[in-house]
Amino acid sequence: MSNNINANNLNTDSSSSPVNVPKMDALIIPVTMEVPCDSRGQRMWWAFLASSMVTFFGGLFIILLWRTLKYLWTVCCHCGVKNKEAQKINGGGDTQADGACKPTDEKEENVAAEVGWMTSVKDWAGVMISAQTLTGRVLVVLVFALSIGALVIYFIDSSNPIESCQNFYKDFTLQIDMAFNVFFLLYFGLRFIAANDKLWFWLEVNSVVDFFTVPPVFVSVYLNRSWLGLRFLRALRLIQFSEILQFLNILKTSNSIKLVNLCSIFISTWLTAAGFIHLVENSGDPWENFQNNQQLTYWECVYLLMVTMSTVGYGDVYAKTTLGRLFMVFFILGGLAMFARYVPEIAALILNRKKYGGTFNSTRGRKHIVVCGHITLESVSNFLKDFLHKDRDDVNVEIVFLHNISPNLELEALFKRHFTQVEFYQGSVLNPHDLARVKIESADACLILANKYCADPDAEDASNIMRVISIKNYHPKIRIITQMLQYHNKAHLLNIPSWNWKEGDDAICLAELKLGFIAQSCLAPGLSTMLANLFSMRSFIKIEEDTWQKYYLEGVANEMYTEYLSSAFVGLSFPAVCELVFAKLKLLMIAIEYKSEKRESRSRKRILINPGNHVKIQEGTLGFFIASDAKEVKRAFFYCKACHDDITDPKRIKKCGCKRLEDEQPSTLSPKKKQRNGGMRNSPNSSPKLMRHDPLLIPGNEQIDNMDANVKKYDSTGMFHWCPAKDIEKVILTRSEAAMTVLSGHVVVCIFGDVKSALIGLRNLVMPLRASNFHYHELKHIVFVGSLEYLRREWETLHNFPKVSILPGTPLSRADLRAVNINLCDMCVILSANQNNIDDASLQDKECILASLNIKSMQFDDSIGVLQANSQGFTPPGMDRSSPDNSPVHGLLRQPSITTGANIPIITELVNDSNVQFLDQDDDDDPDTELYLTQPFACGTAFAVSVLDSLMSATYFNDNILTLIRTLVTGGATPELEALIAEENALRGGYSTPQTLANRDRCRVAQLALYDGPFADLGDGGCYGDLFCKALKTYNMLCFGIYRLRDAHLSTPSQCTKRYVITNPPYEFELVPTDLIFCLMQFDHNAGQSRASLSHSSHSSYSSSKKSSSVHSIPSTANRPNRTKTRDSREKQNATRMNRMGQEKKWFTDEPDNAYPRNIQIKPMSTHMANQINQYKSTSSLIPPIREVEDEC
Repeated sequence: MSNNINANNLNTDSSSSPVNVPKMDALIIPVTMEVPCDSRGQRMWWAFLASSMVTFFGGLFIILLWRTLKYLWTVCCHCGVKNKEAQKINGGGDTQADGACKPTDEKEENVAAEVGWMTSVKDWAGVMISAQTLTGRVLVVLVFALSIGALVIYFIDSSNPIESCQNFYKDFTLQIDMAFNVFFLLYFGLRFIAANDKLWFWLEVNSVVDFFTVPPVFVSVYLNRSWLGLRFLRALRLIQFSEILQFLNILKTSNSIKLVNLCSIFISTWLTAAGFIHLVENSGDPWENFQNNQQLTYWECVYLLMVTMSTVGYGDVYAKTTLGRLFMVFFILGGLAMFARYVPEIAALILNRKKYGGTFNSTRGRKHIVVCGHITLESVSNFLKDFLHKDRDDVNVEIVFLHNISPNLELEALFKRHFTQVEFYQGSVLNPHDLARVKIESADACLILANKYCADPDAEDASNIMRVISIKNYHPKIRIITQMLQYHNKAHLLNIPSWNWKEGDDAICLAELKLGFIAQSCLAPGLSTMLANLFSMRSFIKIEEDTWQKYYLEGVANEMYTEYLSSAFVGLSFPAVCELVFAKLKLLMIAIEYKSEKRESRSRKRILINPGNHVKIQEGTLGFFIASDAKEVKRAFFYCKACHDDITDPKRIKKCGCKRLEDEQPSTLSPKKKQRNGGMRNSPNSSPKLMRHDPLLIPGNEQIDNMDANVKKYDSTGMFHWCPAKDIEKVILTRSEAAMTVLSGHVVVCIFGDVKSALIGLRNLVMPLRASNFHYHELKHIVFVGSLEYLRREWETLHNFPKVSILPGTPLSRADLRAVNINLCDMCVILSANQNNIDDASLQDKECILASLNIKSMQFDDSIGVLQANSQGFTPPGMDRSSPDNSPVHGLLRQPSITTGANIPIITELVNDSNVQFLDQDDDDDPDTELYLTQPFACGTAFAVSVLDSLMSATYFNDNILTLIRTLVTGGATPELEALIAEENALRGGYSTPQTLANRDRCRVAQLALYDGPFADLGDGGCYGDLFCKALKTYNMLCFGIYRLRDAHLSTPSQCTKRYVITNPPYEFELVPTDLIFCLMQFDHNAGQSRASLSHSSHSSYSSSKKSSSVHSIPSTANRPNRTKTRDSREKQNATRMNRMGQEKKWFTDEPDNAYPRNIQIKPMSTHMANQINQYKSTSSLIPPIREVEDEC
C-alpha cells in the first residue's frame, strides 16, 4: 500500500510541476512510452501473468490431488466392503463386530445424503447453462455478447501502451471490463459445478481463456496499473458464433452452418495471433531488457498476419523480436494450411448461396408452380416449350424449379433465356425448409418429372412417391401432378391420405399411356400420332408445295382446348350443336362435361364423349374442342344466334351486346376457368368419368332373377372382357403348332426382354384390346413372341384376358415370325424391355430397329392368301367368319396376301427420338428433325415416350384433358378400377348385371372406309364437311381426322402403301376414295345379337373354315344340345317379358347364349358392290363401311 501511495504522490507531483518531468524521465527505462507507477520504474507484467499461472496450475493441482485422494479412499472402502460381505456369507461375527459396523453404516448414509445434495446442485447448474431451456439460451447468448464486448474494449485499449497506470475509479472502460469479468467468473463457477469431468473442463479452451483474462483484471484494480497482456484471447469465443445462431434458430441449413463455422474459426485464429504479435513486438524480449521492441498498432499486426498467411509477405511490416519471429515460424505452417483450405471453401459457399439460395418472392396477382424431380436440359426444355407455347392464352404463371444439384452451363443458359417466368432454387423437396423457400403452400400446383430413361423404373417411381409424401406432409392441400413409369406403382399413391384425384391430383403413368397409344394403333392405325399431336403444342408451319407434309402439318397445328358453351346452344342436342359448331364456327367439339338431371347424381359432372341425341346442352356446359389456338375456341362462348346467325366468316364472331348484358347479370359461370380448371375442380365432389351415350333402362326384377349367374365374361366393373385365370403352359405354342394354326387378323407383339429386364407392363397393352365395347368375336387374337422367362414374369397380370397366346422365341428369328403368320396380322408391335440398360443413347433402340428392318426385308408366298380369299370372299377385320351379312357394320378383306414385309403394318417403340431415322430407309428425314416432323411418326409406325412430356402442362391447364385422353387410350380405365387393381393386382371377374352391361355402351375410335357404302359418293372428290355432317346425322358417328395414302396427291399411280395422319381437316377439304376416316363410333348392340342368331344355323361350317385368329382353340360341341334347350327356353321367356315391357327396355350382351332377338331390316348388298370390294386392295385394318338401317322395330 505504501508503494501505491508513493506512486500516486509521485504522479501528482510530476503532473503539477513541469520542472520535475526531466527528473522522472531519468527514472524511466529508455525506449518505453509507458509511464511507470512507482519511483523505481519497475514493470509489473509478471504480476499479471503470475496471477493467471497460479490460478491455472493451482486449480489443476487441487483437481489432481482430489482425484488421488478419492481414488485411495475408494480402494480402501472397497476392501472394507469385501471383508464385510465375506463375514455375512460365513454367518460369523460377534457383537463387537456388529457394533463396529454401525458407525460405518451411519457414515455411508451421510455420504449418500451429501452426494444427493451435490447432485441436485450439479443438475441445477447444468440446467442453467444448457441451451435446451430458455434460461440457458439467454445465459449462453449473454456470455457470448459480453465476450465480444470485452474484445471490443481490448481493441480500444490496444491504442494505449502495453502497461500503463490507470485509476480504476476514473477509467470507465476498466470499470466495464471489471463488470464483464465478474459475470464471467460467476458463469465459470456454474460451468465448473455442472462439469462431469473437472480435469477436462479445466483444460478446455473457454476455461483457459478465463484463466488468462479474469485474474489480471482484479490485479489491475489492486495495483492501479493496467497490462494489455493476454486479453486478446477473448477472440477465441468467436468459435461459438455458429452455435449461438443455431440456438436462436437463425441457422437451419447445413451450408449456412458450415459457412459460419469456417468464418468464425478463421477470424478468431487471425485476431488471436495478431494479439500475440502485438504484445511481444510492443514489449520486446525479456532477456533483452525489453530494448528491442517496436511500436506496432494492433491493426498493423492484423495486416501482418494476413500477408503472412497468404504467403505474400510485402516486407513493410515484420517481426523484430525473437519471440515474434519464433511465433511467426510456427504460425506460417498452420496459418498457410488454414488459409489454403478455408478461404476457397468459404468463397464457394458464399457464391453458391447467392446464386441458387434465398427464398422465392411471389408477385402479387401472379400464380406460381413448383417443378421438381428429374431436372435436366432435355426435360426442362421440353416442358418449357410446351408450357410457354404462344398458342395458349397469356400464361401468367411463374415456374419455380427446385433441384438438389446446381444446373450445368446449358441448363443455366436456358433459365436465363426465360428469366422473366422461370427461377431455379437449389434444394430438395424432401426438406421442409426448401419447400418453405419456394413457397409451396401458396403454389398453384407442384409438378414432378420422372426420368424416363432410368435403368430401374421401380426405384424412380419410389423416389417420386417419396417426393409426393414429403410435399403432401408439408401442405396437404397442394395440387400435385406427377409422372410415374410403371402402372402398378400408381397404387402406392392411394396410400397417401391427402392424395385426392377429385381435387386435381393426377398421376400420369407413362407406361400406361404409351402402351395404350400403341394398342389403339392396333385398332386404328395412326391414332397414336393423332392423339399425341392433339395434346402437344405445335406451331403452324406453312408449306406452299402440294406434298403430304403440307396437309400433315396443317393438322399438327391443332390442339385440344375447353370452353364453356354459349347460352345460344342450350336445349339443343349434342349432334346438332356439334354440326353447328363445325360448319359455322369452324371448330370440332368431341365431348362435353355434363351434369346429370337425376336427383342422386346432380352434384356429379361427367365427361360424355360423342353422346347421342338424348343429351341436351345445359346452361354452363363445358365443351372439349379441337382447334388451332385458344382464341378460336372462344367463338363457342361468344356465339349469339341473334347477332351471328348470318355471319359467314367465323373470325367476325366476337363478344356482342347481348353477351355484355348477360355478363352484367349475376352468373356463376366464369370463362376464365376454362383453361386452368377445365370445369372439373369447380366442385370438390365432382368426378369426371365416361358416360355411355344412350343409357339403357334397367331391366325388371324378373329379368335379373333369370340372369345367368354362373357365367362371368367381364371384369367386376364391366369395362373389360375377362376369363378365369389360365396357366401359362396352356397358352404356349410351339413353332409347329403355330404354323399349323392359321392365324390372321391378329396382333403380333414382338418383345425383347430377359429375366433381369425391368417389366414393361404388358397389361396396359392388352387392356385396350379387350375393352368391353368390343363384342367377343371382334377381339383380335394377341400372340406374344419373345423370351418365355420374361413373359412368365408378366403373365400374372395377363392370365385373365381371353385370346392370348405365347410363342417362345426371338423376334429376330424369321422362322418364328413366319410361324405366327406375321404377313396376315393386322398389326405388329415391337417393344423392348432392355432399352434403358445401355449407356450409349444411339444404341438404346438397336433391338427394335433390327427387328423392324428384319420384318420389312422378309418375302412371302401369296398361295395361302389366295386360297383364303377364294374360300371366304371377304371378312370384317377382327371378326370371325360367322359375322352376319346383315350386320350394320361391314369390313373389307385386307390385301389377299402380302408378298413383302414392307407392307406389314408395324409400330415400333423408340427411346431415343433421333433413332427414328433408321426405321425407314426410303425417307429423307434429317437426324436433327423433331420427332413429330419425321415420316415414321407421321405415318403412325413409330412412337416415342418423349411425346408424353406435353401431358404435364396440358394436365395443369386442364385436368379434364388427361381424363379424356386416358379414357380414349386405355379402353375405359377408371379410378375405381385402379383402386381395385391396387388391392388385388389383377382384374376380378364379375357377374353381368344391368349396371355393368351398361358400361359397355361407350364410344370407341374406329376407321371408316370411303371406297363403298353410304359414303362412297363423297369419297371421290367430296367435301370432308359433308361427310362429317352426314355421318353425324345418320349414324351418330363423329369424324375427326383422315388416314390418307402418302402419295394420294400425286397424279401418277404409286405402289407405296404408307399412310399419314391429317387431324381435323377443314370443311371444304377434298376427299379421295382411298381415305380412311377416324371416327368416334357408338357401341353396336346388333353385332353380338345378330351373331347369336347366325351361330344357330352356320356354326358347324363356320368352325371348320373361319378365318380367325382364335382357331387355336375350337369350341367343343359335346354339350351343345343342353345349352340349346336352355337358351331356347330362356329366349321364349324373355321375349314375352320384352313385349310386356315395351321396346325401350332392352339390354344386350355379346354372347350368343345370352342374346335377345331384335328385328332389324338391313339393306342387302348388291352384286356390283361385292365385286368392287373384292377388287380393292388395302393394307390397313378397317372398320367396315356402314349400311343404313331402314327400319328398326
